[in-house]
Order: sequence, then structure tokens, then C-alpha cells
Amino acid sequence: MCAIIGAINFYNNEEIVKNGLKIMKNRGKDYSKIIKYKKIVFGHNLHSTINYVEQPLVSSKGILISNCEIYNWKELSKKYSIRAKNDSELLLKLFDKTDLNKIHLIIEELDGDFAIAYYSKKKEKIILARDIVGVKPIVYFFDKKEKFCFASEKKALPFESIHLNPRKIIFYNTKTNSLKLKKRIIKKIIKKEQSIEIEKALFKSVTKRIPEKRFALLLSGGIDSALIGKIMQKNNLRFNSYFAGIKDFSEPKDLEFAKKVSYNLNSPIKINLVSIKKFEKELPKIIFLIESSDPIRVGIASTIYFATKKIKEKIVFSGLGADELFVGYNRFKESNNINKDCYSYLIKMYENDLYFEDIITMANKVELRVPFLDKELVSLSLSLEPRKKICPETGLNKKILREIAINLGLPIELAERPKKAAQYGSNFDKAIEFLSKKNSFKSKTDYLNNLKEKNFVKKSFLNKSKNNIPIGALFSTGKDSIYAMQLMKKQGYEIKCLITIESKNKDSFMFHTPTIKLARLQAKALGVPLIIIKTKGEKEKELVDLKKAIKKAIKEFGIEGVCSGALFSNYQRERIENICEALGIRAFAPLWHFNQKKYLDFLLKENFKIMITKIACYGLNEKWLGKIISKKDVLELSILEKKFGINIAGEGGEYETFVIDASFFRKKILIDFEKKLENDFTGFIKINKAKLVKK
Repeated sequence: MCAIIGAINFYNNEEIVKNGLKIMKNRGKDYSKIIKYKKIVFGHNLHSTINYVEQPLVSSKGILISNCEIYNWKELSKKYSIRAKNDSELLLKLFDKTDLNKIHLIIEELDGDFAIAYYSKKKEKIILARDIVGVKPIVYFFDKKEKFCFASEKKALPFESIHLNPRKIIFYNTKTNSLKLKKRIIKKIIKKEQSIEIEKALFKSVTKRIPEKRFALLLSGGIDSALIGKIMQKNNLRFNSYFAGIKDFSEPKDLEFAKKVSYNLNSPIKINLVSIKKFEKELPKIIFLIESSDPIRVGIASTIYFATKKIKEKIVFSGLGADELFVGYNRFKESNNINKDCYSYLIKMYENDLYFEDIITMANKVELRVPFLDKELVSLSLSLEPRKKICPETGLNKKILREIAINLGLPIELAERPKKAAQYGSNFDKAIEFLSKKNSFKSKTDYLNNLKEKNFVKKSFLNKSKNNIPIGALFSTGKDSIYAMQLMKKQGYEIKCLITIESKNKDSFMFHTPTIKLARLQAKALGVPLIIIKTKGEKEKELVDLKKAIKKAIKEFGIEGVCSGALFSNYQRERIENICEALGIRAFAPLWHFNQKKYLDFLLKENFKIMITKIACYGLNEKWLGKIISKKDVLELSILEKKFGINIAGEGGEYETFVIDASFFRKKILIDFEKKLENDFTGFIKINKAKLVKK
């Protein structure tokens, strides 16, 4: 892995690039260079793995900087009759001889992980591209007036940059300062002998990523890293395994299994158990590196940070991606369409796990390789029969991976071990919890946010680096959208505005309608600006209005993401994700596949006062209308769930809600209403008056 950076049309181009390379110095210490050409400055820090070739690479036709591992570069050299010392040199020569309008076809031929910037001198255009999953990071900033810049990391730029969506290629015209995007798709490969094809692709993926130099394996004791290790073992490869955890509590739960896997692999395990004191000292650095104070991210990043701190090898393998592709999370058990959910998790990885794990490993001068995110394996996995991912009889997930591992000689005890999230199995989450209480903070988020604000680098142009991106909340006045918004806020996201769609269609497929006219009142209670767009509510056509509303939020409030209260509705979530993808922003569904009983319990613990405003199912009658949900009501809903098969949280339209108060409301809402029944089990409340009052 290397660092790439470029600045175009800034008065201080060179300063931006120099500062950026300095910030990203750990991404490549073999060589650092800057090149200036007209209004352009490119910079590169080299982390050499295939021959030593300095960058930026310059020819009579173009300039190229890359952060790449192209595994089929030698095959492409032969195919196009090009002599090259390594993959980067091949790319420059290949792009030089290709019509700019056809370069996207060349990019599709690349097999590997990459982030590339190429400048065509003749066309005066810059092309920015990355591998289809987004293993290699690249962010950019575009000012429509005249400026454009990009880098491998957000903190390297003095502006609020955004991630380049891997399913898009940027064509930036330096002459006209215009930017165009070329769409790409993840292709699905359907094969008859699915199990055999998955095993072949996995073997191929691991094998082609093996470097000539020594390498290592991040070993958690789970099936993902263990399977990679078994494939390495079958190839008679020698390697060290690494594990990290906190030692002040009882032994990390993952360590026992990591040792057992290590023994089975005949791979020496290097263990880095750190003290709470040392962890506390390093925490500000970890937060700064990953540009986030989200407790989950910090916990996972800490595991990787301390493991790779011990690594002497230049390259380390990880099982990252297996959870998303082969159903590693418990929430998949509630899925109605497993492969669609796998795809949904996969396409978001470039902004989350892939980005911060790349940064953390490079901070310790180690390159991360992730075989499960190989292009061919991804394409095969997305068309894999769901029963091969999760056993319908036992509910055991990652079924096909566990079967392959057992066939390769991994003991059943290890192959069928249930997943434990890295931050819990290593004790790092427990350590964050301990430090939060020790320092008298109400939550882990508050503690980590305080560390960030207190210890971030003081350089002026880095002060713009925020905890998390600003987002808008899709807002319906019901419990789901409000709790989703609050969860995002707890994770450190700034809620810039609420986005409400007022539909004329009471039976809208997309939008909650019973109390939508109270959105303004509720927004005042929350103290958050509100955007309202009206729609006729025609199926699919109403999505145009949703897109219009989100566009308005982007323009007026600078949001870079949207959160929604989707629990189980693929119809809603997919359409929101598609709109966000088209607009180049992120989509969050923090409640997705929550256990519905636990979800209602969470709401009551958070002091949500939830009024039922509409009913439409057997078991619910007039007494439920206008009711404020209590613990007793949740138990009664559980009984109705067993008796009639209703969704206890009302996800199937069984009932609609309105939140009149919560702990974070500035004021509460009083409502005067009357009940209107259509029959014994269908009805709604008609609101006569509503007002804000002091709490």
C-alpha cells in the first residue's frame, strides 16, 4: 500500500500535497516524491512490494500515481505486448495507449485491489478509479468554481472530502473544471457446482495474494482467519499469526481459540496483551487515525492496531469481508432475502471497515490483504444459494466456509465456533467501558468524543476533520425514524436536519402518513431544522420527491449521508440506498434486523413516550388507540405475535406511532384527539389540537 495525493487549481497546490504526504508518511517510507505539471501537483509515498519503481510515473502522454496490487499484471502485459517492471508501470503504459473513452474497459480487466489517478496530457483530464469493492481507499474534494483534490486519507486534505464510490470512475476535466462519473456494477456469477466453485475461488484468491516476502495472518480464533490459514498451510507456506487484547481483565475469550487454531495451523502465534494504562495512552492516536470516535469502530480498530504493532512482516492477511458475504452477523437470521442483504452490507464496506482497517494497518507500516473480497469470489458469493450460507435447520451461519474448513482438517470445535465480535473477544470494548466509567462519562461515545476533542492534532487545516460525517434523518414522527436518528447521534454523527415527505396517499408504500402534519411540532421539540417535501404518493413516482428532498438537504445543510428507521422492509431500504448511491452520499439503517421485542424494550429504557395512532390487525382494538406503550403492553404484543403472527414492532403496518416525548426532547407534546374506528380492529386517532409544553 502507498499514499497518493493530488491538488489541481489551488494557489497552494504544492503545500497541500507536501502536507498531505507528511500526514500519510506511514503509508510508504520507501520513497516520497512530488511532481508539478501546469496547474497540477501529484504526490506519492511508496510502499514497495513488487520491484522498486518510483512514482509519480511520467511519460510523454500521461502521469500516473497508484496504490495498487494488480494480481494479473503479468498476464495483461503479455496480452497487450507491454514491457513493465511492475503493475503501476504497466498501468501507465496501458492507459497511454488506450482511448480515454475506453479506459473504463481496461479498469474492468484489472484483478486486484487498487486506487489510481491518471492524467492524460492530451485530453487534460484526470481519471480516478478504485477496485470495485473499495479495498484501497481514495477520497476527493470538488469545488465547482475551479478546484479539485484527492488523497488516500481524509485527514491528508484541508477540506471536507468524500469517499469515491468504488462503483464509479471519475473523469475530471482540468480545463473546464467539470466532473463526470462513469457507473460500474458488481457482476454476479452463477455456477451449477456452487460449493466447488466457491472453494476454488477462495483457494485462488488466497494463493495469488501470497507475496514473495514474509507475510503474517491476523488470527482471531474465528472461522474466517482460520480458513485462510488452512489454505496457506495446504500450500506449505510458513507464516506467523498475531493476536491482541487487554490483559487487565480475565483472559480475552478469543485468545483460547486463537491458540488452538494456531496450533492446528502449525503457525507460531505472537500475542500482544496490553494494559489498560497503555491502551488509555494510545487511544487518542487510534481515534485520530480512524477519524472516528464510534465505540464499535474504535474497539475493532484497537484490536488491529495492537496486533499489527507487533508485526515485523510487510504484509498481513485478514478475514475481513466474510461476515458480509457469507452471513456472519446474527441479524441475517431475520433476513427475507439473504443475498440482497449481503450485497447491501458489502457496498457500504468501503466507507467503514475497509477504510479504517487500511489506515490502522498502514499506521504500523503493514499492508492489509483481504482474500474474501476478491472480485471473482464476491461475484460467486452473491448468487450462492442462501441455504449454503445459513443452515435452515440449525441456523448455523457461514455454512459453506465451515464445511470447507472441516474438509481441510480444521477441528469441528473450531470450525463451528459461533462468531464473537473482535472488540468483545479481545476485551477492548470492556476496556473502553471501564475507562468511560473511570473518567465519569455517561457513555463510551461521550468519553471517546471528549478524547478526540482534547487530543486531536492542532494544525489548523486538520481542525476541519470531524468526528463523523454530517447526516440528515428521514423523519416520519414515528418511533423508528426518531430512534434511528438518536442511535446515529450516539455514534457521533451530527444530525444537520430532518427530512419529511408529506404524502397525500394514506397508504403510501414508502412513507408514514398518520401524524405527518405534526412533524413541524416534533422538530421544534427536538431542536433540529426540518425539510418538508410534498408528494402525491404514487408508487415509485414518490421516490422522485424523496430524491428532491435529499438533494435539498445536501444543498442547504451539506449532509453527506441519510439515516432511516428501516427495520425489515427491503422495499424501503433498497430504494433509499439506491437514491443515496446516485447522489454520492451514504445510507444508514441502524435498526436493520433488530430483534423486535428487544427493540421495544430499548425504546422504553430510553424513556420514549410512544403513542399508538393507528391500528390495522387482528388482536388490536379500540383500547390501543391513543395508548402510550408500556412494558405491560410489550408483553401483550408478544402474546399477540405468537397468536396471530403480527410484527411486535408494527413493521408490517399493524400499528403506527407518534413520539410525544423522549429524554432528548427539549419539550414534550400534548395531544387532544378522538378515536375513529372503521371496524373492530382498524382505526386511527383524529388529532384536534397539539402543542408543546415544558417538561
